[in-house]
Amino acid sequence: MKVVMLNSLSDLHEYVDKSQLTHEFGGSLEYSHSQWIHHRTAIENFALTVKTTAQMLQRFGTELAETELPNDVQGTKDLFTAHTDKHNNLKEELKLALRQGSTLFTCIKDQAAKSEDHKLNPDEMENQTTVERLLAQLDETENAFEQFWCKHHLKLEQCLQLRHFEQDFREVKISLDTLMDSLKSLSDTGDCVARVEHLLKELKALEKKAQPSVEKAQLHAMHGDQLIQSNHYAVDSIRPKCVELRRVCDDFSNEAKKKSDVLSKSLHIHMGIEKVNQWCESGIYLLASQAVDKCQSQEGAESALTDIEDFLESAEKNHVTELRNLHNQYEVVLSEDIKGSVLKALKRLEDVQEMFEKRQVSLKRLSAKQTRPIQPVAPRPESSPKPPTQKHPTRTSGVQQPLARKLSDNSNSGKQLAEPDPNKKKNIRKTKGGIKIEVMHEESQGGSTHVAVSNESEESLSNRRRHIMTELIESERIYVEELQSIMEGYIAELNNSELSHLIPPSLENKKDVLFGNLPEIFDFHNKTFLMELENCAENPELVGTCFLKRKEELQVYEKYCQNKPRSEVVWRQCGDSLFFQECQKKLDHKLSLDAYLLKPVQRITKYQLLLKEMLKCSKGEGLAELAEALATMLDIIKSVNDSMHQIAITGFQGNLSELGKLLMQGSFNVWTDHKKGHSKVKDLARFKPMQRHLFLYDKMLLFCKKREETAEGHDKTPSYSFKHSLKMSSVGITENVKGDNKKFEVWYNGREEVYIIQAPSMDVKSMWVSEIRKVLTGQLEACREASQNNNYGVPMRNVRKMALRQSDSSSPESGFRRANPSPNIRQKKGPLSASIKSKRHEIKSDPTPFGYEDTLRGAMAAVGKRQSMTSNIAEGAVSTAAVPRSTSQPGNCRGLMETFPRTPHITDSETKSWIFKALMERELFLVWFTL
Repeated sequence: MKVVMLNSLSDLHEYVDKSQLTHEFGGSLEYSHSQWIHHRTAIENFALTVKTTAQMLQRFGTELAETELPNDVQGTKDLFTAHTDKHNNLKEELKLALRQGSTLFTCIKDQAAKSEDHKLNPDEMENQTTVERLLAQLDETENAFEQFWCKHHLKLEQCLQLRHFEQDFREVKISLDTLMDSLKSLSDTGDCVARVEHLLKELKALEKKAQPSVEKAQLHAMHGDQLIQSNHYAVDSIRPKCVELRRVCDDFSNEAKKKSDVLSKSLHIHMGIEKVNQWCESGIYLLASQAVDKCQSQEGAESALTDIEDFLESAEKNHVTELRNLHNQYEVVLSEDIKGSVLKALKRLEDVQEMFEKRQVSLKRLSAKQTRPIQPVAPRPESSPKPPTQKHPTRTSGVQQPLARKLSDNSNSGKQLAEPDPNKKKNIRKTKGGIKIEVMHEESQGGSTHVAVSNESEESLSNRRRHIMTELIESERIYVEELQSIMEGYIAELNNSELSHLIPPSLENKKDVLFGNLPEIFDFHNKTFLMELENCAENPELVGTCFLKRKEELQVYEKYCQNKPRSEVVWRQCGDSLFFQECQKKLDHKLSLDAYLLKPVQRITKYQLLLKEMLKCSKGEGLAELAEALATMLDIIKSVNDSMHQIAITGFQGNLSELGKLLMQGSFNVWTDHKKGHSKVKDLARFKPMQRHLFLYDKMLLFCKKREETAEGHDKTPSYSFKHSLKMSSVGITENVKGDNKKFEVWYNGREEVYIIQAPSMDVKSMWVSEIRKVLTGQLEACREASQNNNYGVPMRNVRKMALRQSDSSSPESGFRRANPSPNIRQKKGPLSASIKSKRHEIKSDPTPFGYEDTLRGAMAAVGKRQSMTSNIAEGAVSTAAVPRSTSQPGNCRGLMETFPRTPHITDSETKSWIFKALMERELFLVWFTL
C-alpha cells in the first residue's frame, strides 16, 4: 500500500475535497461530535421504547385472545371494564412513544432549517432515516392493535348482549313453565255444570295472566332474530333459544285451546246429562200421576196416551236425546268418570223410555178394547208380557234405540271385519248396565243406605275392573279377527292361482318383508294369549300374572317393529296393485292393507294403557303383579322403540351386538373440550354445540349425527351417522355443570377429552346419569370380583396382563372377554355388607372420580401408604383418606375402585378382607400404570 506524507492543508485538499472535511482541516463540512452522540443516544432510547411498546401490545393481544368469556352478565361487565381500562392505558403509552419519536425527528431536521445552504451530513441523514423507520413501525403496530381491539371490543359487546339475552330467556322461560304447570294442573273435566263453568273462568283468568309473559317471550324472540341478523358470533346459541321461546308460547296457546275445547265439550255433556235427568224425573212424575182408575175409560186412556205422546215429543224439542250424539262425538276426550255418568244417564233414559213404551202399549190396548163388542176387561198394563220379537220395537218420534256401543279403540275396524254375534252384544250390554241395575235393586229391597254408601267405593272399583277387563278381552278378540283377516285375506291369497296374475313383480320373494313375523304374532294371540285373557274375565286381578307369564312371547313385537320400515318400502312399491285392491274388496275392508299392518304397533302400545287403568282401580290381591306387568310392558315398548333407532345406525365399524344391551338413546346438545399437550379448544367452540344422538350400551357410548332422509317424496326417515365412541371402561362422569342444571359431563382418559352434554329436560338428564352410574357401579363390582380371584403375591407382569385384559374387555375389536362369575362364587369370595349394598346407588360423582398419580414418585408414595393402611385394617379400622388422583392415565379398574363409597364403620371380617385385597390390587395397578 502506498503511503503519502502530507506537509500542509493544501496537500490534503489535493487528495480530499473540501466538502468532505470539517473546518479544522479547512473544509466546509458541518459536524459536531457531541451532537452526534446526543442524537445517537436519543435514537437508541426511542428504538427501545418502540420495542417495549410493541411487546406490551402483543402481550395484551395474547391475553385478550386467551381470555374465556364469562357466563353471567356481571362477570361480562367486569371483564369489559377491565379490558377497556387496559386498552386506554396502552393507548396512552403508544401516544407517548409517538410523541417521543416525533420530537426526535424534529430535532434532527431543525439542523437543516438553520440556513438555506446547510445540508445534512451522512450521519444526520442516517439518523433521520432511522427515526422515520421507527415511527412507521410504531404506526403500523398502532393500526394493527386498533383493528384487533375493535374486533375484541365488538366481541365483548356481543357477549354482553348474549348474556342479557340468556338472562332474559331464563326469566321468561321460568315464567312460562310456571304458567304451563298451572295450566296442566287445571282439571279439564268437572262433575257438574257449575264446576265446569268455574273451570272455564279459571282458564280464562290464567290466559289473561299469561298474556304479558307470552308477549314478552315473543318480543324476546324477535330481539334474538335481530341479534342473528346483526351477524352475532353466537348464532348457534341464540337461534335454539328463539325457537324454544316460540315453541313454549305455541305449546301454552295450544294447551290452553285444547283445555278450553275439552271443557266446552264437557260442559255440553254435563248440560245434556242434566237435561236427561230432568226429563226422566218429569217422565217418572207424569207416569206416577196417571191414576189407573181414570184410564179404565176410553176417554181417560186416550187423554193419558196423548199426554205421553206429547211428553215424548218434548224430548225431541228439548234435544234430550242429543246426549247420545255428544257421547259419540266426544268419547275420545272424555274421562272415565264422565263416561260413567253419561252411560248412567243414557241407561236411565232407556229405562224411562221403556217404561213409556209399556205404558203406551197398555193405554193403546185399553183404548182399543173399549170399541170391541165384548165386555170390557180391566187390563194390567205393567205386568202384560211382551213378545220376544218386540224386545226393542221401532219407537215413535223422539225415542232412540238403547245404547249398545262398546268402548273400544278398534271398534271401527272391528265392524269392517265381521258382524258381531247378537248374543255377544247382549252380554256386553248387560255387563255395562249391571252397575246401575244392581244398585237400584239393592236400594229397592230396602237395604240400608249406610251399607250402600260403604260398599259403593269397592263396588265401583270392582265394576271398573270388570269393565276394563271386558274392554281388554273384546278388543283382543277384534285384534285377533283383524290379524286373521290379514292371514286369510292377503297372505293365503298370495298362493291362490286365480289371483297369481295380479300379484305385482315387485312383491316376488318379498312376502316375508311385507308381512314380517305377523303369522307368529297371530299364532301367539289366537292360540295362547286370547284364551288366557278370557280365563281372567271373572278374576281381573289375575291379568297382571297373565302378562308376566307371557312377557317373553311379547318380545316378538320387537322383530315386527324393526321390520316395519322395510315393509313400508315394499308397500309403497306395490300398494296400488290390483291384487291388493281385489283382496280388500273381498274382505269388504274400508281401509287398505297398510292400515292393518299398523295394528300390531298400535296394539302393543295399547296394553300398557289398559294396565294403567286397571292399576288405578285395583288394591290388595294382584296389585304387585299388575304394577310389575305395567313396568314390563313399558320396558318392552322402550326396547322396541330403542331397537327402531339402533337399526338406523350407519358407519359403525364393528358389531353392535357385542356392545351389550342398549340401555338408553336420545338426542342432545354436545360441546367438546379436548386437552392434548398444551393445546386447548378455545374461543367460539363453547358457543357452538353439536347436535348428537347418543346410544348408551353396557360397554360403549356412541355419538351419532341424526340425518333426515327422504325416500321418493315420502315422509322423512331418520338415520344416525356414527361419529365416534367412548369405551365405558375409561369413562368418568360429572353430574352438575355450572351454568345449566340440564348439563352433565362425560370425560375420557382422565379428562383428556371432555364432553359437555345438555339434556332436553331434567328428567332425561337424571335418567341418563342414573344409567351411566349403574354401568360404572357394575364395572366396580366386576373389578372387585376380578381382584378377589387373584393372589396377593401376583407378579407384576401378571398384573399388567390382567389390566390389559380388563381395560380392553369392552372393545368390540378385542379378542378377550371378561368372565361373569356366578352368584355363588361372588357370595363366597366377598359378600357385601347390608350398609354397602344400600349405599351402592348413592355414589356421588365429582369432577375427577377416576384416576391415579401421573408420576412414579406419586405412585411409590401411594404404595408406601399401603403399609400403614394394611396395619389399620388389621387393627379393625378402615382408612378414609382420599386417594391421590390424576386426569391422564386410563384403565378399567382405576375408576371402579375410586367411585366405591367409603365405609368408615365396617366390622364384618369378610368385608375388611375384600377391602384390603382391593386396596392392594389398586396399588399394584398404580405402579404398573405409572411405569
